[in-house]
Amino acid sequence: MKRQIFTPEHDAFRETVRTFIAKEVLPHYEQWERDGIVSRDAWLAAGRQGLLGLAVPEEYGGGGTPDFRYSAVLAEEFTRAGAAGLALGLHNDIIGPYLTGLATEEQKRRWLPGFCDGSLITAIAMTEPGAGSDLQGIRTHAEDRGDHWLLNGSKTFISNGILADLVVVVARTTPEGGARGLSLLVVERGAEGFERGRNLDKIGQKSQDTAELFFNDVRVPKDNLLGELDGAFVHLMTNLAQERLNIAVAGIAAAEHLLEITTTYVKEREAFGRPLSKLQHIRFEIAEMATECAVTRTFVDRCVDEHTRGELDAVHASMAKWWATELQKRVADRCLQLHGGYGYMAEYRVARAFTDGRIQTIYGGTTEIMKEIIGRSLLG
Repeated sequence: MKRQIFTPEHDAFRETVRTFIAKEVLPHYEQWERDGIVSRDAWLAAGRQGLLGLAVPEEYGGGGTPDFRYSAVLAEEFTRAGAAGLALGLHNDIIGPYLTGLATEEQKRRWLPGFCDGSLITAIAMTEPGAGSDLQGIRTHAEDRGDHWLLNGSKTFISNGILADLVVVVARTTPEGGARGLSLLVVERGAEGFERGRNLDKIGQKSQDTAELFFNDVRVPKDNLLGELDGAFVHLMTNLAQERLNIAVAGIAAAEHLLEITTTYVKEREAFGRPLSKLQHIRFEIAEMATECAVTRTFVDRCVDEHTRGELDAVHASMAKWWATELQKRVADRCLQLHGGYGYMAEYRVARAFTDGRIQTIYGGTTEIMKEIIGRSLLG
């Protein structure tokens, strides 16, 4: 089915993204995978190409377009390229809204130009060793010391944790406030007492630096409070729909690409003297995945369209996230199986997609959390 959500301007942007990936990403990607981190030069190149800060107002160096469909194009093309390491979606669509929506004018002028030109890489530090989806379990805390906050605690599984120049930290500022006693504090590179742990060794997305962060009596200026004091819970909930939609967009794009390369493979690969595609079981497998992808694509595109108009709610974003990522996981497993022994070889795209994509049902809220959100909306 022909997609209806994009205009010629989006199509032109897609070509720009593809050219950027071919020139600035793919020639270096294997080295980044070995290094466990992306080169900062790639971030600067993305800034020069106008791929950072798409929704940031032009006066701060951004693209000035809040149209989420441009972000969807980025997510789709990087997913199809198998280049998850350069986390532009995290930077643009997850952290960007906090800076554009909550920052003071002084903060915007201090941070957004670097955010847009690639010289200031961002991360958000929420997850802790003992607290994942449960915000009430956050123990990182900040004590009011008059002209600054004294921040102590630790975070883990932080994407861009090694490269980040600016980290939005979720910290407890009211000890007895539960989830309502949390604030967003911005910690900048070089702050005394701010230390990075090891670059965590993951099963996939090797080039995406993921780190432990430690805060030991870090003095955070009062001017680095982002948004309202004790307002982090509301701020986080406000932006989660876009984060989850971004993950859903990548999920269906990954499933479609896996189906595409597997369809080509079974046409070319022979067994028992004929192509695999001539076997009824193989045709049924391809038919099932194609149908599931087509149905999911229709729903996700509808969600993108609604979000572009400012109408997407948290429940439908959660539906899109869990369904698209679980489909991605199933398709990756089935496509690897259809590749046989070759599917287990790291040189084959299906093998990397299998390990790179496994995190999709976990971060941004697990599938179980998504179902809980949907269930509560229906049953109270």
